[in-house]
Amino acid sequence: MYKTLPLFALLACACAQSGDLESIIHQIFDVPSTSTTTQASIGNRAPSTVVPSVPQGNAADLSCKLDDGQVGECVTYYLCNTSNNTIITDGTGVIDIRFRDGPCQSYIDTCCLVPEKRPDTDPIIPKPDPVKPERQGCGWRNPEGVAVRTTGDTDGETKFGEFPWMVAILKIEPVNENEPDGQKLNVYVGGGSLIHPSVVLTAAHYVASGPQLRVRAGEWDTQHAKEPYPYQDRDVSRIVVHKDFNKGNLFYDVALLFLNSPMDLAPNVGVACLPKARERATAGTRCFASGWGKDKFGKDGRYQVILKKIEVPVVDRNTCRDQLRKTRLGRYFELHSSFMCAGGESGRDTCKGDGGSPLVCPS
Repeated sequence: MYKTLPLFALLACACAQSGDLESIIHQIFDVPSTSTTTQASIGNRAPSTVVPSVPQGNAADLSCKLDDGQVGECVTYYLCNTSNNTIITDGTGVIDIRFRDGPCQSYIDTCCLVPEKRPDTDPIIPKPDPVKPERQGCGWRNPEGVAVRTTGDTDGETKFGEFPWMVAILKIEPVNENEPDGQKLNVYVGGGSLIHPSVVLTAAHYVASGPQLRVRAGEWDTQHAKEPYPYQDRDVSRIVVHKDFNKGNLFYDVALLFLNSPMDLAPNVGVACLPKARERATAGTRCFASGWGKDKFGKDGRYQVILKKIEVPVVDRNTCRDQLRKTRLGRYFELHSSFMCAGGESGRDTCKGDGGSPLVCPS
């Protein structure tokens, strides 16, 4: 199981994963919820679960050519027998995503020969996959992904559903500022962790101003909707910021987002565990950070299309403080108790846009 921490902030709390949501505020912040609440101005919008549509064109619309010039049809990977490039008709097969350019519009499709028609005198009934018992509780990572199989990591890309608690926090903005009630855009703000079907943990500096926010769970590839399980969108109805949050030095940079309706737990949507009160990950523990942040700092950096991950070690506080004193922070810098350190390895780091995202450590 994995326990989650917002990047660069240690949570010293224990929290139930279900039940009275008001108790989460008391257990994490130890203050009444009414004194630290900022209302996000969201309209009474019905909860939305976006289910991507699958285009159903005719055979002519889906035609393609193989490398040897033969005419085939674009089908999903798991419907093509790679040994003879013929469409599978007995229901067997596994999706094998390869990130490459090809003759089909979607990377999850492949060009495959149409099988010869034959009388359906002896239909083949595929053997159903064995039902796996559902894992109960929080913090279950899917290191091999869910529903699809990828052919190895590509530049730190996660597998689909690998970190089911990872969410994207979106800011709702009008396309035209002069038409505030017109068409809206979902603008990426940062990441967060689903710690309860109705609660997201994130960084306070992203949300303290109280913009209209939306949370998306189950996302993976931001440019394609054709995924094995759909993502889920929920509007934020309430924002609770830590009472001691300091936007100048980012002490206690923690906030909770309460959703207008719970997320539906699914293979690609789950909750992370929280550490116990005063619990810290020991130095050297290998933890994971994830996000859609930029691949490098500066104007040349690009936000990622597919969710990325990076494995980093926890660094003890004294070593971290001493290293930071060598920077412009100066030799008298003291590491605040609300911070923790992870990383410090050359070429392995998070970047702009990853703030608020989880740092999860095994337990």
